[in-house]
Amino acid sequence: MRCSPNVEIKIGVLALQGDVSEHICAFERALDNIDNINNFEVFGLKKPEEIESCNAIAIPGGESTTISRLIDKNNLRSPIKAFKGGIFATCAGMVLSASKIIDDNDVKPLSIMDLEVKRNAFGRQKDSFESTIAIHGLAEPFRAIFIRAPVAVSAGPGVRIIGRLESGIVAAVQDKNMALAFHPELGNDLRLHELFIKNLLNF
Repeated sequence: MRCSPNVEIKIGVLALQGDVSEHICAFERALDNIDNINNFEVFGLKKPEEIESCNAIAIPGGESTTISRLIDKNNLRSPIKAFKGGIFATCAGMVLSASKIIDDNDVKPLSIMDLEVKRNAFGRQKDSFESTIAIHGLAEPFRAIFIRAPVAVSAGPGVRIIGRLESGIVAAVQDKNMALAFHPELGNDLRLHELFIKNLLNF
């Protein structure tokens, strides 16, 4: 959709496991900050038939193996793969949105973005950390929260890398989609949610 006055937008947050309520709250606040959006709805998405009405889907952080199995149990894999809107994928969502996972055969990736991802790249839960990252498109660095986080070790030619750490790619955009290795929904900085929405509106 092209950016124009009085846009209506609907975002479904995949509500199978993980940081669902945090993403709903963050997107509601981000949408409220964008002037040309006249009306919006953010909801917990659980059923295949709910996808068609969405402009975007968020795949939240959580346990990627569990989310992958629940996607199949709830018959969501094909509708998500066929979805023409934007995907906002964080932490476990980045793993699921990848085209290839190099260290795990239990998670079936959705191949939404042309990324090769390594799960738990920084260790276990106790190795969680925060880091200030320069993000292309943001004027000031972003304070990112990493919890059992992945990294992308390679990206295809259609992927725009917008954030890196020494270990690998931690933020990337492909068309309407954005994948982040960290948890922007856990802080008060809404700039990445807003950046995703504005990019979505410019298609």
